[in-house]
Amino acid sequence: MFILLLLGTTCALHGYLWWRLVRNTTARGTAWRRLGTALVLAGPALLAIVLIGGRNGLPFELVQILAWPAYLWLALAAYLTIALLAGEIVRPVLLRWLRRRHARRQVAVPVPAPAAVAVPSAAASDDAEQGAPTAESLDGRAEDDLQDPARRRFVARLVGGAAGVVAAGTVGYGTYGVLRGPGVKHVTVPLAKLPRAAHGFRIAVVSDIHLGAVLGRGFAEKVVATVNATQPHLIAVVGDLVDGTVEDLRSAVEPLAGLRARHGAFFVTGNHEYFSGVEEWTRHVQELGLRLLANERVELAAFDLAGVNDVTGERYGDGPDFAAALGDRDPARATVLLAHQPIVIHEAVRHGVDLQLSGHTHGGQMWPVTHLAGLVNPTVAGLDRYGDTYLYVTRGAGAWGPPTRVGAPSDVTVVELASTQA
Repeated sequence: MFILLLLGTTCALHGYLWWRLVRNTTARGTAWRRLGTALVLAGPALLAIVLIGGRNGLPFELVQILAWPAYLWLALAAYLTIALLAGEIVRPVLLRWLRRRHARRQVAVPVPAPAAVAVPSAAASDDAEQGAPTAESLDGRAEDDLQDPARRRFVARLVGGAAGVVAAGTVGYGTYGVLRGPGVKHVTVPLAKLPRAAHGFRIAVVSDIHLGAVLGRGFAEKVVATVNATQPHLIAVVGDLVDGTVEDLRSAVEPLAGLRARHGAFFVTGNHEYFSGVEEWTRHVQELGLRLLANERVELAAFDLAGVNDVTGERYGDGPDFAAALGDRDPARATVLLAHQPIVIHEAVRHGVDLQLSGHTHGGQMWPVTHLAGLVNPTVAGLDRYGDTYLYVTRGAGAWGPPTRVGAPSDVTVVELASTQA
């Protein structure tokens, strides 16, 4: 249903793009109109092939080739639409200015003196007094009517060109931000139950890498290098590691075996693991050296580390089980919970969790979705407090769909635990 909704919305937006960028800027029957129409139709067609064909046996190598132009066009179309909608405000202003400019030029043109003065008839005088059009006024209106379509096309090309420059610049910069790898954020979280000896314990939180047809092995190497450079005590991979099968992405995820931390690397499932074959992936991440926390808890020296399955697992009979992960713990010990989606924070509060680490939101990934993400998530990005429980949500290291982020830069976050006893 999500894919069908996405494709339907995309087709509607492309109808608007064709109207403004092709129909309004080109003449009927010209090669430019045919070319523009073909390009606008190619975008949603490529996207449909990637989204539907990729799930129905289309060779992964072909999906990789088509995914780049399909997803980049999706991002470009989104920002073209936003820029053109903003242009709707400018368009009538430009048209009015051009008409007035033309009228001023007409007035400024000197009219040659007539060779002979003709005495108007009484009927002609009456018509003039009543405002009836003269030959001169008819000629002026005809000329203005002929020039108005040209003005409209000129304005359409001007607005369309400006929208294209803005959209291309936005998508280009946002894509560069993803491909260069995630930045590093630092946040300190005070925990009353944390012993003084564990003050300064560092957890590298990484989420939403989304290795797949677009982001592959090279991107995974950048993420691993970024995480290892923080020299964390522990690494928490909180879901949405992949978009695809183990068979297709075995090489892409191989660099994750190089994650290094004193207390190891831990993993909990995200919704995309369930879309990609959760049983195969939970086995494979353990082969890579990550410790799976599937509704279970590990007792470290200073605190308990627990992890729950993603809520999407409920559709597969494999959802989060807080009682299994937290039920028999010592309430006097601090507890850090790994859970992919921040929406489970209220369950975490009920079970006395001190800190929940989550991802999933991407921080909205692309403005203005950054504002809409708050409608379905308690926290979109950053640190919040719910009762006695802290919730930290990372924006994630990668990107889903378009390899583009606007207003929501990717990150790996180093969460430093602080003992209030220190």
